[in-house]
Amino acid sequence: MLPLRIIYLNSDVEKQVEAHIPTKNGDFDIIIYADSPDDHMPTLVFRHRDIDLSKPVTVRIHSECLTGDIFGSKRCDCGAQLNESLRIINEQKGILIYLRQEGRGIGIINKMKAYNLQDNGLDTVDANIHLGFQPDERHYELAVTILKTMGIDSINIITNNPEKIEAIEHSDIKLVSRIPLIIPPESENKDYLEVKKDKMGHLM
Repeated sequence: MLPLRIIYLNSDVEKQVEAHIPTKNGDFDIIIYADSPDDHMPTLVFRHRDIDLSKPVTVRIHSECLTGDIFGSKRCDCGAQLNESLRIINEQKGILIYLRQEGRGIGIINKMKAYNLQDNGLDTVDANIHLGFQPDERHYELAVTILKTMGIDSINIITNNPEKIEAIEHSDIKLVSRIPLIIPPESENKDYLEVKKDKMGHLM
């Protein structure tokens, strides 16, 4: 298992706009955070319209996965995690923070290069290292900042990722509980999920 780490980056963002978006997963307000109105990769927050800030809020911090979230790729479990998280958030009236950290923070182009390396025998961790990256380049300080901006001081987090748990535990936000994401593996991503468990410490 790789050592846990937290990377603290500038998180000077502001709320740019808020709008109502009814979806198949529930009735949400979408709030856009960015450092300027011209930001083409802002952070998105889906907040249930009946959220109750007087008690611990159910929160999912989800990093963007274009291939999984939008196109339903079976190479990962990201799309399934997103859909299950939205189901839970609708049920428990929570929020989802959608961070623009494609490919565990290496971007879509490098993610595709990593896929090619995986097709030639490397696993998801070794492929990132081969490309000159950490196995996981993501950070979560921005999500913590947004939670505090929204007046949320205690949460139940939907995650299998210990780095997200550690990020909350090192913040001013109280972590009340973890809600596991139980996603049945596909034949196409079984090995990928095993690597996440064995090498990255994900709580499968």
